[in-house]
Amino acid sequence: MQDTVKDRFYIEAGSWNNGFLMKVGSCAFTILLAHWSNQAWFLNFLTRTLLEIINKGEELKKTLFSLENHIVVITGAAGMLGRQHADAVAGSGGVPILLDLHEQPVKQLAADLKEKHGVEATGYTVDITHEGQIAQNCAQVLERFGRIDALVNNAANNPTVESQDGKNFSRLENFPLETWEADLAVGLTGAFLCAKHYGYSIAKNQSGGVILNISSDLGLIAPDQRLYKKPGLPDEQQLVKPVTYSVVKTGLIGLTRYLATYWPSKVRCNAICPGGVEAGQPEEFLKELTSRIPIGRLARKDEYKGVIIFLLSEASSYLSGSVITVDGGRTCM
Repeated sequence: MQDTVKDRFYIEAGSWNNGFLMKVGSCAFTILLAHWSNQAWFLNFLTRTLLEIINKGEELKKTLFSLENHIVVITGAAGMLGRQHADAVAGSGGVPILLDLHEQPVKQLAADLKEKHGVEATGYTVDITHEGQIAQNCAQVLERFGRIDALVNNAANNPTVESQDGKNFSRLENFPLETWEADLAVGLTGAFLCAKHYGYSIAKNQSGGVILNISSDLGLIAPDQRLYKKPGLPDEQQLVKPVTYSVVKTGLIGLTRYLATYWPSKVRCNAICPGGVEAGQPEEFLKELTSRIPIGRLARKDEYKGVIIFLLSEASSYLSGSVITVDGGRTCM
C-alpha cells in the first residue's frame, strides 16, 4: 500500500528525530566522559567549538553584509545623513563616490574616509539638477572605476522658509513657485536624473546592483502641523512644514516602485523612510514630537547605518520595491 503523506511525515520525522537524539546523546556522553576523565581536554574541546561557531558567524556576516569594492554613488554626501551613509559604505568595504554642490566639504569627507577606513573614497562637485553634470560625472566614475554598483539618492532641500515683510512663506498660500520648483528639482527630478544615468550604468553590470532612495516618515504620513504652532499667533502667521517636503518624499516612494520593475532582473530598488534625527532642536519641540514616537526619542544620526548596509548588500538580495520604515514606531500609531 502506498504511504500517505501523514505516514511519510511520521516516518521522516521519526528518522530525523532518532538521528538527532543519537547525535545529542553521543555528544552528551562524550562531554560527560571528558568532564570526569580529562578536564583539560574538555576545556580545549569547548574552546575550539565556540571559536568555530564565532568564526562561522563572522564569515556569514562578512559574506552577507559585505560591500567590499562596491562602487556606491551617494548624492548630498556632505549633509548630516549623507556623511553617515558614506561612513556606513566605507566601513563595510565599499568605495563611496561622494557627490555634493560644494567642493571643500566633499573633498574633506573623502580624505577622512580614506584615512579612517582605507578605501578609495572620492568626492565630486556635481549639481544634480543639471543633467549634463550628472552625465559627465557618470562617465568620469566609469572611466576611473570601471563600473557603478549602487546609487543612494539622498540629496534634498530641507525647506525652512522664513517670514519676510510680515508674510510667512512656509504657508501654502504664500509659498513661492520658485521655491517649489527648486525643492522638486533637487529632491525628485535630481533622483530621476541620477537613476537615468547612474542607474542605467548599474543595469549594464553583469551582476546588476542597487538603487536606494532616502524618503521620510513624512512620505508616509502628513506632517503634524501642531508641532510648529506658537501660542498667541494668528493662523496666517503660524509656521508650518512646507508642502514640498511631503511631495518630494512621497514622490520618491513612487519612483522606487517604478524603478524596481524597470530593470527587475538587474537592479533592486528600495526606499527607506527615516524618522527625525535629533540635532539641537528646541526642547519644547522635542518634547512634543517624542510624545508621538513609541520609542520615546528621535533617532541618533548614526542609527540608519545598519539598514543602509542591509539594503545595499547581498543580505537583501530578494528585496525590491519595498519601503522600509525606520521611525521609532511613529507611523504605526
